[in-house]
Amino acid sequence: MEHLPVLQVVIPLVLAPFCFVMARHTWLVALAGSVLSLVCSVLLLIQLLAVGTVDYFVGGWPPPWGIELRIDLLGGFVLLLVSLIAALVVTWAHDTVESEIRDDQINLFWCMFLLCLTGSFGIVVTGDVFNVFVFLEITSLSTYTMIALGRDRRALMASFRYLVMGTVGATFILIAVGLLYMMTGTLNMADLAVRLPAIQDTTTVRAAFAFFTVGVSLKIALFPLHQWLPNAYTYAPSAVTVFLAATSTKVSLYVLLRFFFTVFGADYVFGDLHVDYVLLPLSIVAIFVASIIAVYQEDLKRILAYSSVAQIGYMTLGISLANAQGLTAAIVHMFNHGLIKGGLFLAVGGLCLRIGSTRLSDLRGAGRTMPWTMGAIVIGGCALIGVPLTAGFVSKWYLVIAALEKDMWYVAVAIFTASIIAAAYVWRVIEHLYFQQGYAEASTLRSEVPLYMLLPTWLLIAMLIWLGIDTDLTVGIAERAAQSLVAP
Repeated sequence: MEHLPVLQVVIPLVLAPFCFVMARHTWLVALAGSVLSLVCSVLLLIQLLAVGTVDYFVGGWPPPWGIELRIDLLGGFVLLLVSLIAALVVTWAHDTVESEIRDDQINLFWCMFLLCLTGSFGIVVTGDVFNVFVFLEITSLSTYTMIALGRDRRALMASFRYLVMGTVGATFILIAVGLLYMMTGTLNMADLAVRLPAIQDTTTVRAAFAFFTVGVSLKIALFPLHQWLPNAYTYAPSAVTVFLAATSTKVSLYVLLRFFFTVFGADYVFGDLHVDYVLLPLSIVAIFVASIIAVYQEDLKRILAYSSVAQIGYMTLGISLANAQGLTAAIVHMFNHGLIKGGLFLAVGGLCLRIGSTRLSDLRGAGRTMPWTMGAIVIGGCALIGVPLTAGFVSKWYLVIAALEKDMWYVAVAIFTASIIAAAYVWRVIEHLYFQQGYAEASTLRSEVPLYMLLPTWLLIAMLIWLGIDTDLTVGIAERAAQSLVAP
């Protein structure tokens, strides 16, 4: 049990090279790695609920001299989300990977998937700011490769655009890390939090904060730095789209939370620098602009991609409120949105496998030929809107409460209005699936996906309903995590 933090990273890292050198059965190796990672994250979360924070000194060297792995409740919550999505994606993805990736590149794909998983875990567990950058790059480089492996030639351009913007973001983060090290002489997060208050008014520290904020905002796809996201989601192989949409931006958002509240401190970020003056308007604009753009898209993947940009706006909106309720809402929505987009894109991947297209014009009538897959899209869409008794409603409700606590009634109005716009683009999808006739309905070949693909999809959809009714797990953990972040 004491080695769980390092095992979380080591297991997928060790198994990744096996996928690369093996000619067959690489899917089974990836499945074993993701399932073992899920077991580790569940055991870690149980331990965190009991003790609060887990520290692990790599090689027995105490910080700040050695590398420290430090996991709190927020980190454990994110680890659970990433490992759960990874295990379900690998279980689901056998046929879609074989249909969308060249046979001689499948082993490379699963190797990159496990490396991406390694990087995501490493970002969460490390207590060292430079290692955050290292693991971010591991995640990013493997993601660029996975996107480019798709048969669609447009995936290459999507990967290149993501690479360019991701490299800019990584460079900004590295500059910030260098400036902080120059001023403090340490890379350990806890040590930085102790040393920064004495020098936080210097130009160098403020420049480091600015570089870091912009760099991570690129990784999060915060409006208007989101240009890489729609094409990456649309043209990537289906398994990559699911994993990216459900986990990638959430892990980057975790980095933002960790630096804002642990390294720099909430008083400095929101009290001295007034970051909320910029973050709050950008979040509201993201919610409205991305939702409106989604209404006019003709491809289901692009609709959900722009929806993700809007949903990221909800999360950063909760952070910008800078109170415990707002942080609780942001953390809950981070987890719930991962489940929502995971379930939706698993269903969309089934459409790609059976119909071969995600354009709305090609999906007319598919609701009658693939009822279980389409049913998952309908319920996932309701959660995306925030219909009561779904997980999406819970996080939006907490956002409204947090806004009203600060007398920001206009923010509550914006949330309700944006939910109506979300209902518009979800209804467009439902209309094409159920109320129009087309090739998808007429073809006898367009049958339901296999049971092993339906089960992971409906497990996530069932969780959306369960977590919309019983909020003890998500809200309980999020409240404790938020209190620890805002505590002086």
